[in-house]
Amino acid sequence: MLELPRSTYYHAGQGESAANLRLMRLMDEQYLKTPFYGSRGMTQWLRRTGYRVNRKRVQRLMRVMGLEAIYPRRRTSEPCSEQRVYPYLLRNLAIERPDQVWSADITYVPLRRGFMYLVAVLDWHSRYVLSWELSNTLDGGFCIAALEAALTDRQPEIFNTDQGAQFTSQAFTGLLEGAGIAISRDGRGRALDNVFIERLWRTVKYEDIYLRGYETPAELEQGLASYFEFYCHERLHMALGYRTPWEAYAHGRRLRRAK
Repeated sequence: MLELPRSTYYHAGQGESAANLRLMRLMDEQYLKTPFYGSRGMTQWLRRTGYRVNRKRVQRLMRVMGLEAIYPRRRTSEPCSEQRVYPYLLRNLAIERPDQVWSADITYVPLRRGFMYLVAVLDWHSRYVLSWELSNTLDGGFCIAALEAALTDRQPEIFNTDQGAQFTSQAFTGLLEGAGIAISRDGRGRALDNVFIERLWRTVKYEDIYLRGYETPAELEQGLASYFEFYCHERLHMALGYRTPWEAYAHGRRLRRAK
């Protein structure tokens, strides 16, 4: 309404020490390589790297970052009574067209003197990034903003997310149900059920975030805007027949309208 960029109204959260920020950056990079490392594995890896840390510290930092090891596990907690349980709808499903399946996920983004969280909505068929938002907290509002932006003039048949509180809230699921979109959920602790967006995070971080070393949220937002423009409209994908995500997305939509 005020026509202000998002970066001008991020409120300042309580920061971590420089030592913790360094550990979090290292853990973020290692998690992309070994997402099956829990707090025990990450603690041992940090110790072998030369850092004197205990598991309690690593557990806390992983919670702050939103990192969870990928492995099958027994169910140790129950969802709140208001949370509806949704099945995983994508197993053995052939992804044949754009807007068949979208997914959303959140990732931790390190800055030189802090960190942010990034959410993106992705079309599985084309790898096209439909929308993205930044936040300095894990409050669900930025996820809802990303979903509303993606749904402006299109919608998927199926929308898949993990079981994070941001995506299981009534505010988020209500938007999907109100539009008649089928909701799919990853298995608990199985981030690879959302494999395409996990690959997106690896690409974004290694091709932009780690290389740039952004200082502030404003710099990060500007840099990501440029990178996602490049990713969607210029970066060629071998899996797409060396087309860009936008070319694959737009071509698929034209074919559907022609039928």
